[in-house]
Order: sequence, then structure tokens, then C-alpha cells
Amino acid sequence: MINESMIGVSLADEIAGRIREKILKGEYGIGEKINESQVAEELRVSRTPVREAFKQLETEGLMESIPNKGSFALGFTMQDIEDIYSVRAVVEGLAVKWATSRITEEEIMKLQDEYDIMEFYTKKKNSKKVMESNKRFHEIVYNASRSRFLIQILKSYQEYVQQSKKVNVYCEDNLKDILGEHLEILKAIKERDEEKAEGKILCHLSNSQIRSKAGMKSSE
Repeated sequence: MINESMIGVSLADEIAGRIREKILKGEYGIGEKINESQVAEELRVSRTPVREAFKQLETEGLMESIPNKGSFALGFTMQDIEDIYSVRAVVEGLAVKWATSRITEEEIMKLQDEYDIMEFYTKKKNSKKVMESNKRFHEIVYNASRSRFLIQILKSYQEYVQQSKKVNVYCEDNLKDILGEHLEILKAIKERDEEKAEGKILCHLSNSQIRSKAGMKSSE
């Protein structure tokens, strides 16, 4: 149930967030019909905000509305994975290069702290906590780039990256590899070696893409 008097976020946004997560997790399969009245009934809201949520997700490319047939989930395809990692390689490679030359000692300490947290939860095999810390790790790097424009680009697709990782990347078998990749990025940044840092994050992204594709195939 969703409270229609929620403060700070529109009801349509809240509904869109819930549906988005289900689509990206694969709970709604690609091509599966999503019934407007059923969603409204499940969440105990009127159909108006559900309709607005559907429009929002259509704009994002996660749903498709077909006249006289209904609304359908689109989700992530293998091509989407290819595209997003191609974009990430260009944008995040540049971000880490700029960050390496502009990062402060205080920010490096924060990166170390996040790495230590990732290491702790990797040993605990807590995928959720590892993912949360990983997200903060990358955000510190992005902010250290000191480029508002680049940070905005990075933020624009982070939700999709994080949601897809929940299913495809962060299984227990991958945690040690992910931790090791972040250690290499951290070392390069500490050394203030821009080219090395870029190479390490590109290696990390390439491996993440492989893990993501493997996860999608295993869920088919």
C-alpha cells in the first residue's frame, strides 16, 4: 500500500519507482503485460497516478503502450547492456582521469573507508551492503572530477546500472573479484596515475559487463 499523501515525492514517481525496479529485476519479463487496474489494486491507489507512472516509464523506454492492447514491459536486453557499458567506458574513464588529478587527500581517505567497508561485507558475503558501498565509492570518484556536467551525465543512468547489478552482478561468487578490481582503482588514484586509473576502471567495467551478460543468460 502507498500513502497518497506522501510528502517530498509524487505518488506517480513512487509507483514508477516500484514498477521500474520490478522491470529491471526481471520480475516483469520483457513483453509481459502490466495491467493498470491490477497495479492500482495491489498498491491501493487510484488509477490516475498509475497511468502517470506508466507514461513516465514509457518515456524512459522501460514500457511500451500499444493502443487497444495495453502496456508492456520492455526491460533490459543484451543490446541495452552493450550500449550502457559502451557509454560508461567513455564517461567513467574520463571521470576517473580527472578525479585522479583533482581528488583531495580527504576524499582519498573516504575512498579507502568505502573500500574497507566493501572488504568487510565481502567477507560476510553480504551482496546488498557491498553494492551500497560500491555505489558510494564511485560517487566519491565522480564528485572528485569537479565537473558538474560530467557528474550530471553519470547520475542520469546510475539508477539503471544499480538496479541491473542487483540481479546480474552481485552474486556471492563475484564479490571477491569486484573487491579486487576496486582495490586496483584505489591504488592507481592514490598514486595519482591518471592513465593507470583509467585502465583499471575500464578493466572493471569490462568485467562488470561480462558478469551482467552472464547473469542475464542464467535468468533466461
